[in-house]
Amino acid sequence: MSKINVEEIFASNVFTLGVMQERLPKEVFKDVKKVMEQGGELSLADANVVAKAMKDWAVEKGATHYTHWFQPLTGITAEKHDAFVTVPDAFGKTLLEFSGKELIKGESDASSFPNGGIRSTCEARGYTAWDITSPAFLKEDSTGVLLCIPTAFCSYTGEALDKKTPLLRSMEAISAQSLRIIRLFGNTTATKVIPSVGAEQEYFLIDRDKYLKRKDLIFAGRTLFGVPAPKGQEMEDHYFGTIRDRVGAFMKELNVELWKLGVTAKTQHNEAAPAQHELAPIYETANIAVDHNQLIMETMKKVANRHNLTCLLHEKPFAGVNGSGKHDNWSLCTDTGINLLDPGKTPHENIQFLLIVACIMKAVDTHADLLRQSAADVGNDHRLGAGEAPPAIISMFLGEQLEDVVNQLVETGEAARSIRGEKLETGVSTLPGFEKDATDRNRTSPFAFTGNKFEFRMVGSSDSVAGPNTTLNAIVAEAFCEAADVLEAAEDFDMAVHDLIKEYMTKHQRIIFNGDGYSQKWVEEAARRGLPNIKTTVEAVETLLTEKSVKLFEKFGIFTKVELESRAEVLYETYVKTINIEARTMIDMASKQYIPAIIDYTKALADTVLAVQSAGVDAVVQKNLLVEVSDKLTKAKMALDVLVDVRTQSKAIKNHKERAFFFKEQVVPAMNELRGHIDSLERIVDAKVWPVPNYGELIFEV
Repeated sequence: MSKINVEEIFASNVFTLGVMQERLPKEVFKDVKKVMEQGGELSLADANVVAKAMKDWAVEKGATHYTHWFQPLTGITAEKHDAFVTVPDAFGKTLLEFSGKELIKGESDASSFPNGGIRSTCEARGYTAWDITSPAFLKEDSTGVLLCIPTAFCSYTGEALDKKTPLLRSMEAISAQSLRIIRLFGNTTATKVIPSVGAEQEYFLIDRDKYLKRKDLIFAGRTLFGVPAPKGQEMEDHYFGTIRDRVGAFMKELNVELWKLGVTAKTQHNEAAPAQHELAPIYETANIAVDHNQLIMETMKKVANRHNLTCLLHEKPFAGVNGSGKHDNWSLCTDTGINLLDPGKTPHENIQFLLIVACIMKAVDTHADLLRQSAADVGNDHRLGAGEAPPAIISMFLGEQLEDVVNQLVETGEAARSIRGEKLETGVSTLPGFEKDATDRNRTSPFAFTGNKFEFRMVGSSDSVAGPNTTLNAIVAEAFCEAADVLEAAEDFDMAVHDLIKEYMTKHQRIIFNGDGYSQKWVEEAARRGLPNIKTTVEAVETLLTEKSVKLFEKFGIFTKVELESRAEVLYETYVKTINIEARTMIDMASKQYIPAIIDYTKALADTVLAVQSAGVDAVVQKNLLVEVSDKLTKAKMALDVLVDVRTQSKAIKNHKERAFFFKEQVVPAMNELRGHIDSLERIVDAKVWPVPNYGELIFEV
């Protein structure tokens, strides 16, 4: 087994600050660092120097092309490859060149990406702009070595057409408002506050040969038909279980590829469902964490193929077993290394921390609908609230310690104590006793405080974490801003901050829930509290365009109303397109695979009935089975016809929103009806004639 030197390979394919310091003149390097840390623009002269150094470094490592790597509203990444070659001279010799202008700006066809009407086909121009805060890196694949330059993507008229631009805007907003808060408490050394993110990634691995036999997995990323295997996850033996050799080989290569890209892949393990796994990185600046999560997903798919596996990132690839999510761990840290969400040993005495928690309570309660929307996508509709993921109702878990502090402040106006962790006694003399955390964890909570950060557990496994973090940054920035407005004008700061914490915690205490988020009782209790329960993506889209949402995003320059309207259109369109693809795939599979196979099976049954009867034996079992299969087949065909009909009806609806709701209310139920009948046939039809691999083969034979 070859030895891996992690220290040697880590970030070896990244144009890091260290590489820049080695290759750039001191003054240019100083200018680059200043722009990265304080904002501003590099001069063209400096950009030319950086571009040449970047090109030389990349070429030395085998690169022949470069790309502006960006994140359009498709939710994945995009790239167009340009070679470093220039026009040959008179002797036929070419040089490899890369200019500062090419580094800073690129051009793409904006009308070919989702844009919600901002760009029409005859208005195609869009620009990519270098994000100097996220390092360039090299991708190695069958096309060769490619220099990737992370960029923002905007239209010719300046609107953001990507996930990165609003995220960067939101990071500036929360930094500015956080500084106002900590200045009030005497911090004069920090120059910025940086959202820190760690995005845990869940995924499934299945055999690629079996994957290629299922059109639904190929076209939709999930099984549109299929019944649970006799054994699922009920024995709880897969979670944290021994990793199989084939999966382990995949994980080993995945880690190496990610480490080379500077991704801090830290934890790997089997997840709750068979064939499900998880990778967790170390926390990073939000912008880089988003870029790295995209690289994690891309690399997982690429490496899986090398092992004749397929990586499924859909939120619910298999009915009846856990789906996959992304736990978005979010905190705020100063550039001097102070975590603003660290409560300390006595949180009841940490007034700055209590104010920050109070503001976050206010933000989450005020904009629960927006936070829910930020985690909404078609795949997540199958997962949220399904007894495995957080419910569609937003609530906050603070834990026993902080909830007790909140209760003290709300009830008496003073917090006199903090619950301390007790010593854990195992009863075994050779095992160490140690102090427990002061609070337990709650895996059913969508937004849980976990010691020095909040874990937003609703995000779907295939989704970009840019959206959720943009929304989190925005809503907390607003709460900080409103608090700072009050406190900066106060004559008696100590009294004002005390009153404000009590006011916010009292008014927004309803958002705190430490119980079982999966229970029906919580659904009823949440309704009593007046908390929104937004169950589907199409219902969630509307929250983007409320008066309070537009006011929030425009106040901090994160989105204009036009940009919000465009995103709403894109979300409606994406919903329709996704469900339409699934419906067409179901129609295709039912018409060309399932129904023909079942017809052949009924013929074999009929022949068996005749053969048994001709032998003078009663064929009652065979007859009953034939009748049962024929009856279910008839119902399946009727359901198929209904699905074809409602899909046809949808074509007459031109308004994106109306069409999305039609798909939710008419097409999805028709799909579920067809699936129900086909799945009931799978339970009784001979496995030898079933046309596709079943769940047992897909999730246990890896």
